[in-house]
Amino acid sequence: MTLAEYNQRYETILHGNFSNGDKAKMLASLMTELEQEFEIPTLRNEAWEAENKAVIALYKKVSMSRTL
Repeated sequence: MTLAEYNQRYETILHGNFSNGDKAKMLASLMTELEQEFEIPTLRNEAWEAENKAVIALYKKVSMSRTL
């Protein structure tokens, strides 16, 4: 899946008619998929982030959209 497709999924979740609980679960799942697909490091790695700005930007956007 491309980054654009992941971004589209994010928009669908965010603007979809889902309960807050369902949105939170779907966003958490999306984050896990991003971590696996793009091999996002568990610990912050500035060098990796500099090389993958678009990926980390989407990942952070998804993370900040979650309500815990």
